[in-house]
Amino acid sequence: MRKGRLRICVVDGLGGRIGAALIKRIREAYGEVFEIIGLGVNAVATAQMLKARADRGATGEDAIITTVPTADMVLGTISIILANAMMGEVTPKIASAIASAPARKILLPLTQERLEIAGLTPEPLPHLVEMVVTKLLQEVPTDV
Repeated sequence: MRKGRLRICVVDGLGGRIGAALIKRIREAYGEVFEIIGLGVNAVATAQMLKARADRGATGEDAIITTVPTADMVLGTISIILANAMMGEVTPKIASAIASAPARKILLPLTQERLEIAGLTPEPLPHLVEMVVTKLLQEVPTDV
């Protein structure tokens, strides 16, 4: 892990609603403890994450491929590691970069793709966001 604040990359596409919900809740729970970078596969998603108080934001394949390897943690839906997911917005290069990044990944089991995860009990988005916030608690330095 790098020195300084833990760097979290939140990756989202389509309307950016899930990424914005994650960022908003993390900020409510932890304030500025984490550096949050909103990475949108489109400009609308990036704008929504910036409105939710991401420290910085960037859009598109190159931005994601370049930034994800610098993260300590990546958050998003499981779709961000599926080539051609989100109606084709998640390119194979994006999916590969995220899946192979050394960062810890916390992925929400939500997808519009024809994918089913056996044994998974469906949960509403607010419950999943709370689970992510709880997992982040494990990463907060004890001196904060």
